[in-house]
Amino acid sequence: MIRARHIGAAFALSVLALAGCSQGTTAAAPATSAPPPSPQSAPTAAVPTEFASGDVRIALVRQLSSGDYFEQWLAGAEAEAKALNVRLEISSGDGNNDKQALNLEQAVNQKADAIIVDHGFAQTVQPAVKKAADAGIPLVAFDVDPGTPKAVVLSQDDHQIAEQALGALKADTGGSGEVVYVYVAGFAPLDRRDETWTQFKKDNPGIKQVAQIGVVNSSTASAVADQAKAALQANPDVKAIFAPYDEFAKGATLAIKELGLQDKIKVYGADISTADIGVMTEPNSPWVATSTTDPSNVGRVAVRAAALLVAGEKVGPELKVPPALVTQRQLRDGAITNIEQLTQAIPALNTPDVARVPWAAS
Repeated sequence: MIRARHIGAAFALSVLALAGCSQGTTAAAPATSAPPPSPQSAPTAAVPTEFASGDVRIALVRQLSSGDYFEQWLAGAEAEAKALNVRLEISSGDGNNDKQALNLEQAVNQKADAIIVDHGFAQTVQPAVKKAADAGIPLVAFDVDPGTPKAVVLSQDDHQIAEQALGALKADTGGSGEVVYVYVAGFAPLDRRDETWTQFKKDNPGIKQVAQIGVVNSSTASAVADQAKAALQANPDVKAIFAPYDEFAKGATLAIKELGLQDKIKVYGADISTADIGVMTEPNSPWVATSTTDPSNVGRVAVRAAALLVAGEKVGPELKVPPALVTQRQLRDGAITNIEQLTQAIPALNTPDVARVPWAAS
């Protein structure tokens, strides 16, 4: 996600971070790599000439690049580009929306064969997206509103992500109790997850939101931890924290551990990485469930969708990657310590049929 916003305080910074999303201070991220693709099937079409020659240029214009989620997403995108013989030209705004907009303008001016816009704020990317669309450049927009029907909109199924995590919360709490909610408005994935949370509260009046906290910046997890500690000290009867972004969940987990409340309060999150798995499976960890896609897989889907558009294939107008619920018990019982093991244990996290490329093995 995006630029820093602090709920309950008047400051805003240009930053790194989310959503799908992630940077963190709670654990050093190990080197990431794309998981192996699903068992291969034979191509069903001849390789288009431009792909055979290796001349296809796809610009990947990112708003964020730091953090577990984004590193794994990029690893998947790079692996798929290599498999398709595509030149992936990568730029990052590093959390600066104006910089991302300039990078996008540059990709348009350099006449990329296709452009993938990865996160961002609608108002800053839409002018350049319109320019690309008017120039006939194929577009894939991931977790950002492109403002034009000419772009293929790619997203995780964020409503389902929230539904799955909240289903676990409801089951564990019996549908009643005080909850702290972590949210920052303005990020498309978080806003969609918030819609589900709003409906969930209406459908479950026994669940009472007693505090809303949230910040997205260059140290999201530690900032959220500070906020969560204050919220929990002010509300001693809290049963759960709903933190639908893994950096939020890591911060909430840290706060609970520092206050010694692991036996009383549980965390329900979203997204996952190898570092997150380590946090969830630590002894007495309060982070008990997360709903997620595999970020590497989503990166692969983005590149496949762009390649299909370059080849003149019909895609979209929307692509959604479905999530899976991952529980602490599941991770521990399966002795799962990294994303590669997780995708083997939950094959549904690989979605080779989403934007399948007919001329490539998959």
